[in-house]
Amino acid sequence: MSSIIFIGMDVHKNSFNLCALDGYTGEILGETQCNSDPKNVLKFTNYVREQFEEETFVKVGYEAGCLGYALYHSLTALGLHCDILAPTTMLRSSKNKVVKNDKLDARMIAQNLANGTYKAVHVPDSEDIETKEYIRMVQSRKKSLKKIKQEIKALVLRHGYFYDGKSTWTVAYMKWLKSLNMLPVLREAMNEYLLEYEYLTDQIERFSVRIEEMSHQERYAEPVAHLRTFKGIDTASAMTIQVEISDFNRFATAKSFCAYLGLTPSEQSSGSKVKLGGISKQGNSVVRTTLIECARALVKASIEKSKKLKARQAGQPSEVIAYADRAVERMKRKYSRLLYSGKARNKAVTAIARELACFIWGMSTGNIATY
Repeated sequence: MSSIIFIGMDVHKNSFNLCALDGYTGEILGETQCNSDPKNVLKFTNYVREQFEEETFVKVGYEAGCLGYALYHSLTALGLHCDILAPTTMLRSSKNKVVKNDKLDARMIAQNLANGTYKAVHVPDSEDIETKEYIRMVQSRKKSLKKIKQEIKALVLRHGYFYDGKSTWTVAYMKWLKSLNMLPVLREAMNEYLLEYEYLTDQIERFSVRIEEMSHQERYAEPVAHLRTFKGIDTASAMTIQVEISDFNRFATAKSFCAYLGLTPSEQSSGSKVKLGGISKQGNSVVRTTLIECARALVKASIEKSKKLKARQAGQPSEVIAYADRAVERMKRKYSRLLYSGKARNKAVTAIARELACFIWGMSTGNIATY
Protein backbone atom coordinates (compact mmCIF):
# COMPACT_ATOMS: atom_id res chain seq x y z
CA MET A 1 0.00 0.00 0.00
CA SER A 2 1.48 3.33 -1.06
CA SER A 3 1.67 6.33 1.28
CA ILE A 4 0.61 9.92 0.63
CA ILE A 5 2.56 12.92 1.87
CA PHE A 6 1.32 16.51 1.73
CA ILE A 7 3.84 19.32 2.03
CA GLY A 8 2.57 22.78 2.86
CA MET A 9 4.80 25.69 1.89
CA ASP A 10 4.67 29.19 3.34
CA VAL A 11 6.72 31.02 0.73
CA HIS A 12 8.46 34.38 0.78
CA LYS A 13 10.97 36.09 -1.44
CA ASN A 14 13.98 34.87 0.56
CA SER A 15 12.72 31.87 2.55
CA PHE A 16 10.39 28.86 2.53
CA ASN A 17 8.77 27.26 5.58
CA LEU A 18 7.88 23.61 4.89
CA CYS A 19 5.64 21.19 6.77
CA ALA A 20 5.07 17.55 5.75
CA LEU A 21 1.93 15.66 6.83
CA ASP A 22 1.13 11.95 6.57
CA GLY A 23 -1.93 11.76 4.34
CA TYR A 24 -3.47 8.87 6.31
CA THR A 25 -2.70 9.70 9.95
CA GLY A 26 -2.30 13.49 9.82
CA GLU A 27 1.00 13.14 11.68
CA ILE A 28 3.62 15.84 11.13
CA LEU A 29 6.55 14.08 9.47
CA GLY A 30 8.90 17.03 9.39
CA GLU A 31 9.23 20.81 9.44
CA THR A 32 11.99 23.09 8.27
CA GLN A 33 12.91 26.53 7.06
CA CYS A 34 15.17 26.96 4.05
CA ASN A 35 16.28 29.42 1.40
CA SER A 36 13.87 30.14 -1.41
CA ASP A 37 15.33 27.60 -3.80
CA PRO A 38 12.97 24.96 -5.30
CA LYS A 39 15.80 22.40 -5.06
CA ASN A 40 15.58 22.67 -1.26
CA VAL A 41 11.94 21.60 -1.48
CA LEU A 42 13.02 18.54 -3.46
CA LYS A 43 15.69 17.72 -0.84
CA PHE A 44 13.10 17.98 1.94
CA THR A 45 10.71 15.80 -0.05
CA ASN A 46 13.35 13.11 -0.50
CA TYR A 47 14.19 13.28 3.21
CA VAL A 48 10.54 12.69 4.17
CA ARG A 49 10.19 9.88 1.64
CA GLU A 50 13.05 8.01 3.31
CA GLN A 51 10.80 7.46 6.34
CA PHE A 52 8.65 5.08 4.28
CA GLU A 53 9.68 1.76 2.81
CA GLU A 54 6.79 1.57 0.35
CA GLU A 55 6.17 3.84 -2.62
CA THR A 56 5.02 7.34 -1.66
CA PHE A 57 3.02 9.98 -3.51
CA VAL A 58 3.91 13.58 -2.64
CA LYS A 59 1.88 16.71 -3.29
CA VAL A 60 3.22 20.15 -2.43
CA GLY A 61 1.26 23.37 -2.31
CA TYR A 62 1.59 27.04 -1.53
CA GLU A 63 -0.76 29.97 -1.16
CA ALA A 64 -1.15 32.26 -4.18
CA GLY A 65 0.92 35.38 -3.68
CA CYS A 66 3.92 37.39 -4.82
CA LEU A 67 5.79 34.47 -6.43
CA GLY A 68 3.02 33.91 -8.96
CA TYR A 69 3.34 30.91 -11.27
CA ALA A 70 7.16 30.86 -11.47
CA LEU A 71 7.55 28.67 -8.38
CA TYR A 72 4.86 26.30 -9.63
CA HIS A 73 6.70 25.77 -12.92
CA SER A 74 10.02 25.30 -11.10
CA LEU A 75 8.55 22.64 -8.79
CA THR A 76 6.79 20.74 -11.58
CA ALA A 77 10.02 20.81 -13.61
CA LEU A 78 11.64 18.96 -10.67
CA GLY A 79 8.95 16.27 -10.92
CA LEU A 80 6.83 17.40 -7.97
CA HIS A 81 3.03 17.50 -8.05
CA CYS A 82 2.03 21.03 -7.05
CA ASP A 83 -1.12 23.04 -6.38
CA ILE A 84 -1.44 26.77 -5.88
CA LEU A 85 -4.09 27.33 -3.21
CA ALA A 86 -6.60 30.16 -3.64
CA PRO A 87 -6.44 32.12 -0.33
CA THR A 88 -10.17 32.86 -0.13
CA THR A 89 -11.10 29.17 -0.37
CA MET A 90 -8.78 27.81 2.32
CA LEU A 91 -10.09 26.63 5.69
CA ARG A 92 -8.49 28.55 8.57
CA SER A 93 -8.89 27.93 12.30
CA SER A 94 -9.84 30.70 14.71
CA LYS A 95 -6.43 30.23 16.35
CA ASN A 96 -4.79 31.34 13.10
CA LYS A 97 -6.34 34.78 13.62
CA VAL A 98 -4.80 35.09 17.12
CA VAL A 99 -1.39 33.47 16.62
CA LYS A 100 0.08 33.69 13.14
CA ASN A 101 3.60 32.92 11.97
CA ASP A 102 5.29 31.23 9.03
CA LYS A 103 5.55 27.84 10.76
CA LEU A 104 1.83 27.74 11.58
CA ASP A 105 0.95 28.96 8.09
CA ALA A 106 2.90 26.06 6.55
CA ARG A 107 1.00 23.62 8.81
CA MET A 108 -2.32 25.20 7.85
CA ILE A 109 -1.52 24.89 4.14
CA ALA A 110 -0.48 21.24 4.59
CA GLN A 111 -3.74 20.50 6.42
CA ASN A 112 -5.77 22.10 3.64
CA LEU A 113 -3.91 19.98 1.10
CA ALA A 114 -4.55 16.81 3.10
CA ASN A 115 -8.24 17.54 3.71
CA GLY A 116 -8.99 18.95 0.27
CA THR A 117 -10.44 22.11 1.81
CA TYR A 118 -9.30 24.50 -0.91
CA LYS A 119 -9.65 25.36 -4.57
CA ALA A 120 -6.58 25.16 -6.77
CA VAL A 121 -5.67 28.23 -8.81
CA HIS A 122 -5.90 27.70 -12.56
CA VAL A 123 -2.41 27.89 -14.06
CA PRO A 124 -2.46 29.38 -17.57
CA ASP A 125 0.10 28.56 -20.22
CA SER A 126 3.07 30.80 -20.94
CA GLU A 127 1.41 32.71 -23.79
CA ASP A 128 -1.61 33.60 -21.66
CA ILE A 129 0.69 34.67 -18.82
CA GLU A 130 2.66 36.98 -21.13
CA THR A 131 -0.51 38.54 -22.52
CA LYS A 132 -2.00 38.89 -19.04
CA GLU A 133 1.07 40.76 -17.78
CA TYR A 134 0.90 43.12 -20.76
CA ILE A 135 -2.79 43.87 -20.22
CA ARG A 136 -2.27 44.43 -16.50
CA MET A 137 0.56 46.84 -17.33
CA VAL A 138 -1.88 48.81 -19.51
CA GLN A 139 -4.43 48.83 -16.70
CA SER A 140 -1.78 50.19 -14.35
CA ARG A 141 -1.16 53.06 -16.77
CA LYS A 142 -4.90 53.74 -16.92
CA LYS A 143 -5.03 54.00 -13.13
CA SER A 144 -2.14 56.46 -13.25
CA LEU A 145 -3.96 58.49 -15.91
CA LYS A 146 -7.11 58.56 -13.78
CA LYS A 147 -5.10 59.82 -10.81
CA ILE A 148 -3.49 62.58 -12.90
CA LYS A 149 -6.92 63.69 -14.11
CA GLN A 150 -8.16 63.88 -10.53
CA GLU A 151 -5.11 65.90 -9.47
CA ILE A 152 -5.54 68.38 -12.35
CA LYS A 153 -9.22 68.88 -11.57
CA ALA A 154 -8.48 69.28 -7.87
CA LEU A 155 -5.78 71.89 -8.56
CA VAL A 156 -8.09 73.87 -10.85
CA LEU A 157 -10.92 73.76 -8.30
CA ARG A 158 -8.69 74.79 -5.37
CA HIS A 159 -7.69 77.97 -7.19
CA GLY A 160 -11.18 79.00 -8.22
CA TYR A 161 -11.20 78.15 -11.93
CA PHE A 162 -14.44 76.76 -13.37
CA TYR A 163 -14.94 75.28 -16.82
CA ASP A 164 -18.27 76.20 -18.42
CA GLY A 165 -18.09 73.72 -21.29
CA LYS A 166 -20.14 70.54 -21.62
CA SER A 167 -17.44 67.85 -21.35
CA THR A 168 -14.01 67.65 -19.81
CA TRP A 169 -10.86 66.10 -21.32
CA THR A 170 -11.85 67.22 -24.79
CA VAL A 171 -9.71 69.35 -27.12
CA ALA A 172 -11.59 72.46 -25.94
CA TYR A 173 -11.02 71.56 -22.29
CA MET A 174 -7.29 71.05 -22.82
CA LYS A 175 -7.05 74.45 -24.56
CA TRP A 176 -8.85 76.00 -21.60
CA LEU A 177 -6.41 74.44 -19.12
CA LYS A 178 -3.42 75.71 -21.09
CA SER A 179 -4.88 79.22 -21.40
CA LEU A 180 -5.57 79.77 -17.69
CA ASN A 181 -3.91 82.89 -16.27
CA MET A 182 -1.91 81.47 -13.34
CA LEU A 183 0.98 82.59 -11.17
CA PRO A 184 4.38 81.39 -12.52
CA VAL A 185 4.98 78.51 -10.09
CA LEU A 186 1.35 77.39 -10.29
CA ARG A 187 1.54 77.42 -14.10
CA GLU A 188 4.73 75.36 -13.90
CA ALA A 189 2.96 72.76 -11.76
CA MET A 190 0.01 72.70 -14.16
CA ASN A 191 2.32 72.22 -17.15
CA GLU A 192 4.00 69.28 -15.44
CA TYR A 193 0.62 67.70 -14.82
CA LEU A 194 -0.38 68.23 -18.45
CA LEU A 195 2.89 66.76 -19.72
CA GLU A 196 2.29 63.65 -17.59
CA TYR A 197 -1.31 63.47 -18.85
CA GLU A 198 -0.25 63.66 -22.51
CA TYR A 199 2.55 61.13 -22.00
CA LEU A 200 0.21 58.58 -20.38
CA THR A 201 -2.47 59.21 -23.01
CA ASP A 202 0.00 58.55 -25.82
CA GLN A 203 1.26 55.42 -24.06
CA ILE A 204 -2.23 54.00 -23.59
CA GLU A 205 -3.14 54.66 -27.22
CA ARG A 206 0.00 52.83 -28.33
CA PHE A 207 -0.68 49.93 -25.97
CA SER A 208 -4.29 49.71 -27.16
CA VAL A 209 -3.08 49.23 -30.74
CA ARG A 210 -0.84 46.39 -29.54
CA ILE A 211 -3.74 44.73 -27.71
CA GLU A 212 -5.81 45.02 -30.86
CA GLU A 213 -3.06 43.16 -32.72
CA MET A 214 -2.96 40.46 -30.03
CA SER A 215 -6.73 39.97 -30.28
CA HIS A 216 -6.32 38.75 -33.88
CA GLN A 217 -4.05 35.86 -32.88
CA GLU A 218 -5.58 32.47 -33.60
CA ARG A 219 -6.14 31.54 -29.95
CA TYR A 220 -7.98 34.80 -29.15
CA ALA A 221 -9.65 35.79 -32.42
CA GLU A 222 -12.92 33.83 -32.14
CA PRO A 223 -13.65 34.11 -28.37
CA VAL A 224 -12.79 37.83 -28.32
CA ALA A 225 -14.92 38.48 -31.41
CA HIS A 226 -17.85 36.73 -29.71
CA LEU A 227 -17.45 38.78 -26.52
CA ARG A 228 -17.35 42.00 -28.54
CA THR A 229 -20.88 41.33 -29.81
CA PHE A 230 -22.14 42.44 -26.39
CA LYS A 231 -22.91 46.12 -26.04
CA GLY A 232 -20.42 47.71 -23.65
CA ILE A 233 -17.53 45.29 -24.30
CA ASP A 234 -14.70 46.60 -26.45
CA THR A 235 -11.53 44.83 -27.55
CA ALA A 236 -9.51 45.70 -24.44
CA SER A 237 -12.28 44.47 -22.11
CA ALA A 238 -12.83 41.31 -24.14
CA MET A 239 -9.11 40.51 -24.12
CA THR A 240 -8.91 41.12 -20.36
CA ILE A 241 -11.81 38.76 -19.66
CA GLN A 242 -10.60 36.07 -22.04
CA VAL A 243 -6.96 36.08 -20.93
CA GLU A 244 -7.73 36.27 -17.20
CA ILE A 245 -10.24 33.38 -17.31
CA SER A 246 -8.64 31.38 -20.16
CA ASP A 247 -10.83 28.28 -19.72
CA PHE A 248 -14.49 29.00 -18.94
CA ASN A 249 -15.33 25.29 -18.88
CA ARG A 250 -13.68 24.92 -15.46
CA PHE A 251 -16.84 26.54 -14.05
CA ALA A 252 -19.74 24.09 -13.98
CA THR A 253 -22.43 26.77 -13.82
CA ALA A 254 -22.87 30.49 -14.37
CA LYS A 255 -23.43 30.86 -10.62
CA SER A 256 -20.04 29.32 -9.81
CA PHE A 257 -18.42 31.68 -12.33
CA CYS A 258 -20.02 34.70 -10.62
CA ALA A 259 -18.90 33.39 -7.23
CA TYR A 260 -15.33 33.11 -8.53
CA LEU A 261 -15.49 36.76 -9.59
CA GLY A 262 -16.82 37.87 -6.20
CA LEU A 263 -20.06 39.19 -7.71
CA THR A 264 -22.37 37.13 -5.51
CA PRO A 265 -23.82 38.61 -2.28
CA SER A 266 -22.07 37.98 1.02
CA GLU A 267 -24.16 36.38 3.75
CA GLN A 268 -24.31 36.53 7.55
CA SER A 269 -27.25 34.32 8.51
CA SER A 270 -28.03 32.53 11.73
CA GLY A 271 -31.05 30.39 12.56
CA SER A 272 -34.17 31.81 10.94
CA LYS A 273 -32.49 35.16 10.34
CA VAL A 274 -31.15 35.56 6.81
CA LYS A 275 -28.98 38.59 6.12
CA LEU A 276 -27.42 39.24 2.73
CA GLY A 277 -24.77 41.91 2.35
CA GLY A 278 -22.81 43.44 -0.50
CA ILE A 279 -20.89 41.41 -3.04
CA SER A 280 -18.17 39.19 -1.58
CA LYS A 281 -15.37 40.76 -3.69
CA GLN A 282 -13.45 37.50 -3.59
CA GLY A 283 -11.66 35.90 -6.51
CA ASN A 284 -10.46 37.69 -9.62
CA SER A 285 -10.71 41.45 -8.99
CA VAL A 286 -9.42 42.36 -12.48
CA VAL A 287 -12.32 40.67 -14.29
CA ARG A 288 -14.81 41.90 -11.68
CA THR A 289 -13.87 45.57 -12.12
CA THR A 290 -13.73 45.14 -15.90
CA LEU A 291 -17.27 43.73 -15.94
CA ILE A 292 -18.56 46.56 -13.76
CA GLU A 293 -17.09 49.12 -16.18
CA CYS A 294 -18.64 47.22 -19.09
CA ALA A 295 -21.99 47.22 -17.28
CA ARG A 296 -21.77 51.00 -16.80
CA ALA A 297 -21.19 51.47 -20.52
CA LEU A 298 -24.01 49.06 -21.35
CA VAL A 299 -26.67 50.80 -19.24
CA LYS A 300 -25.66 54.26 -20.51
CA ALA A 301 -25.87 53.26 -24.16
CA SER A 302 -29.07 53.82 -26.15
CA ILE A 303 -31.38 50.97 -27.08
CA GLU A 304 -30.50 51.24 -30.76
CA LYS A 305 -27.32 49.63 -32.02
CA SER A 306 -24.47 52.02 -32.70
CA LYS A 307 -22.37 51.86 -35.86
CA LYS A 308 -19.43 50.56 -33.81
CA LEU A 309 -21.49 47.70 -32.38
CA LYS A 310 -22.84 46.78 -35.81
CA ALA A 311 -19.27 46.70 -37.11
CA ARG A 312 -18.20 44.43 -34.23
CA GLN A 313 -21.11 42.07 -34.87
CA ALA A 314 -20.53 41.94 -38.64
CA GLY A 315 -19.46 38.48 -39.78
CA GLN A 316 -20.32 36.72 -36.51
CA PRO A 317 -22.70 33.71 -36.40
CA SER A 318 -26.37 34.71 -36.28
CA GLU A 319 -27.00 32.70 -33.09
CA VAL A 320 -24.17 34.55 -31.31
CA ILE A 321 -25.53 37.95 -32.34
CA ALA A 322 -29.07 36.97 -31.34
CA TYR A 323 -27.83 35.74 -27.96
CA ALA A 324 -25.92 38.99 -27.29
CA ASP A 325 -28.86 41.15 -28.35
CA ARG A 326 -31.26 39.17 -26.18
CA ALA A 327 -28.88 39.49 -23.23
CA VAL A 328 -28.54 43.28 -23.64
CA GLU A 329 -32.29 43.73 -23.92
CA ARG A 330 -32.85 41.69 -20.75
CA MET A 331 -30.15 43.56 -18.81
CA LYS A 332 -31.50 46.98 -19.81
CA ARG A 333 -35.00 45.99 -18.66
CA LYS A 334 -33.59 44.70 -15.38
CA TYR A 335 -31.61 47.89 -14.82
CA SER A 336 -34.73 50.02 -15.33
CA ARG A 337 -36.71 47.85 -12.91
CA LEU A 338 -34.00 48.12 -10.26
CA LEU A 339 -33.85 51.91 -10.49
CA TYR A 340 -37.64 52.17 -10.47
CA SER A 341 -37.80 50.03 -7.31
CA GLY A 342 -35.45 52.45 -5.53
CA LYS A 343 -32.13 50.62 -5.80
CA ALA A 344 -28.99 52.78 -5.71
CA ARG A 345 -27.41 53.25 -9.12
CA ASN A 346 -24.11 51.57 -8.17
CA LYS A 347 -25.93 48.53 -6.77
CA ALA A 348 -27.99 48.29 -9.94
CA VAL A 349 -24.85 48.45 -12.09
CA THR A 350 -23.26 45.70 -10.00
CA ALA A 351 -26.35 43.54 -10.49
CA ILE A 352 -26.08 44.08 -14.25
CA ALA A 353 -22.38 43.16 -14.11
CA ARG A 354 -23.35 39.87 -12.42
CA GLU A 355 -25.96 39.25 -15.11
CA LEU A 356 -23.42 40.07 -17.82
CA ALA A 357 -20.97 37.57 -16.29
CA CYS A 358 -23.65 34.87 -16.54
CA PHE A 359 -24.27 35.63 -20.21
CA ILE A 360 -20.54 35.66 -20.94
CA TRP A 361 -20.21 32.25 -19.30
CA GLY A 362 -23.07 30.95 -21.45
CA MET A 363 -21.49 32.23 -24.65
CA SER A 364 -17.95 31.08 -23.81
CA THR A 365 -19.04 27.56 -22.81
CA GLY A 366 -21.46 27.06 -25.69
CA ASN A 367 -24.52 27.10 -23.40
CA ILE A 368 -26.30 29.71 -25.50
CA ALA A 369 -29.55 27.75 -25.57
CA THR A 370 -29.64 27.07 -21.82
CA TYR A 371 -28.90 30.57 -20.48
